[in-house]
Amino acid sequence: MNPDGDAMGSVLGLWRVLKNAGLKVKVVSPTKYPEFYHWLDGHNEVIIHSHHPKQSARALDESDLLICMDFNQLSRLGDMKSLVENYAGKKMLIDHHPYPGTFTDLIISDITYSSTAELIFAVLQSTKLGQYIDKDAATSFFTGIMTDTGSFDFNVSNPNTFEVVAQLTRMGIDQLDIHSKVYDNYSADRMRLLGFCLSNRMIVYQEYHTACMYITLEDQKAFNFKTGDNEGFVNMPLSIKGVVFSVLLLKKKNTLKHRSDRKANLLLMRCLKNILMGEGTATQPEESFMHLYQKLWISLSNYCPNLKIELNNQLVNGYE
Repeated sequence: MNPDGDAMGSVLGLWRVLKNAGLKVKVVSPTKYPEFYHWLDGHNEVIIHSHHPKQSARALDESDLLICMDFNQLSRLGDMKSLVENYAGKKMLIDHHPYPGTFTDLIISDITYSSTAELIFAVLQSTKLGQYIDKDAATSFFTGIMTDTGSFDFNVSNPNTFEVVAQLTRMGIDQLDIHSKVYDNYSADRMRLLGFCLSNRMIVYQEYHTACMYITLEDQKAFNFKTGDNEGFVNMPLSIKGVVFSVLLLKKKNTLKHRSDRKANLLLMRCLKNILMGEGTATQPEESFMHLYQKLWISLSNYCPNLKIELNNQLVNGYE
């Protein structure tokens, strides 16, 4: 749900490559995605399941292969979950997040890649489909890599990331134009919301080098919240000295969503998974923000007794 730049860049890049190869391709997204990605090639071809459930169901029924990208659990699909779960054809998962689910026939998963966009580019280059990567596809892939690394601020310890970017650049992409279309398209309300959250909705757990922010329904109404307005918020606390792990809680009508980003290793991800039941999944709607904060603090101190030592070691020796 609520696909980000990596999700849309990966999917639309692959869509263009497969179209160039002469294949019939349909793109289905569980929900809307931010307007600042609507300029990507293929946007007008995307079927939004939440708006057109019958059309998306028909697209899957008429296909022979379903490729799932940039999510690792069926729970991330919301109302589209049963459609994918009961898909009669072959299913493939391509993703760079940890703990991939086993809901597909084939899984291509590698957490050493900065993004799913970088991963799918590598997969395509290892096959004959690589010849069909054109400027439009390269632009989409670069968008995915750029947004999932915070403009190359994190998740870039693997030299392959920059080697891929070099290849994409040689394909004629305009990096400055892409960056401008994504990051220079925010509304004034979104900027005010960010300032408000940093000032009034952020708690820092100094002892555990962790920060948490939240956005209530009232906040969303006050700042005319739109899909994608919170994109990048989770990365902001990582600029605080000593903070290596950040969590963002976003209240929906009936659920509480969360996203995480990290500079630390998978020990943190395992901890968060046990606290909030996995990245991006819905927690119990009756749980208050303060209850979750308390839950997070207790889990940080009890569930992972070695976490503080591990994080301190990483601050001394460098991030993994």
